[in-house]
Amino acid sequence: MRSPRALIPLLSVCAAAAVVAAAATGAGIEDLPGDGRPAHADGAATPPPEAVTINAMSWNVCGDAGPGCPLGTAPSDLGEQIVQRMNSTEVGGREVATNAVLLQEVCEGHVRDFKKALVKWSWAFTPLPKGPSCAQGHGRLGLAIGTDAPLEGTGEAKLPSPPGQAHVALCGEVSSWTTRLCVTQFSSSEDDEARRKQARALVTLAGTGRVLVGGDLAATPDSRALDPLYDAYAECDQSGSSRTGAKTRQNWQGTAVEKTDYLFVSKSAGVSCSVPTTRTEASDHRPLSGVVRFV
Repeated sequence: MRSPRALIPLLSVCAAAAVVAAAATGAGIEDLPGDGRPAHADGAATPPPEAVTINAMSWNVCGDAGPGCPLGTAPSDLGEQIVQRMNSTEVGGREVATNAVLLQEVCEGHVRDFKKALVKWSWAFTPLPKGPSCAQGHGRLGLAIGTDAPLEGTGEAKLPSPPGQAHVALCGEVSSWTTRLCVTQFSSSEDDEARRKQARALVTLAGTGRVLVGGDLAATPDSRALDPLYDAYAECDQSGSSRTGAKTRQNWQGTAVEKTDYLFVSKSAGVSCSVPTTRTEASDHRPLSGVVRFV
């Protein structure tokens, strides 16, 4: 765990609004103004944000109805498993309830159900541009952010993608935490350069303040494609400067085979995280949970 230090102010609301505008017009990340740093018309200094602890989880829940997803054809059962994991997940040997979740390959119908069942939570969803439909009328497959505090300024932005593919990131801000959250899923092709471009774009989109970025990045920690993210942020499961972490992706036997799931946070934050050591029956990925302390 790292010791918290002073933090850089959060990305301005103006920049967040630009993300929403970009999403509405189909603009890519390269069209967004600025570099994620705050802008103040009067030049006034921003007071330091209050300390906050966020119990976060990033999970590729594998909601696809096609082969390979254990509960893809039973989305209601998968939704129950997601809520159960949200309510109780282990970090550092103790059980914690999450207050921020970053989900990939989740169904639109899941998010509709979460809004009804978790009335105090805020949710944002965006479909994967070329994603399939989920089973039993659960809508499109996509990305979602959920927080137990008001989530504002949400929007999607296109990421650079190989020919024939399309990838996006979904971001939003929680003002009471002074924190910006983003979730994404990178290209699963063998094109490391494409993933590197996606990583650069994600850093630009997330900014330089209090940041929580999660997703299935389809690459292992030693991949140079992830250099922009490791340069800008700290990954919750790395050891010092060494890029490490527990394996999160499972094979068909339920054995964890490699780490492709990540939680990146501001380097000034204190963070610890955990991955289940036993097979996760609901998905082909194990959830990555972290306790993030911003001071």
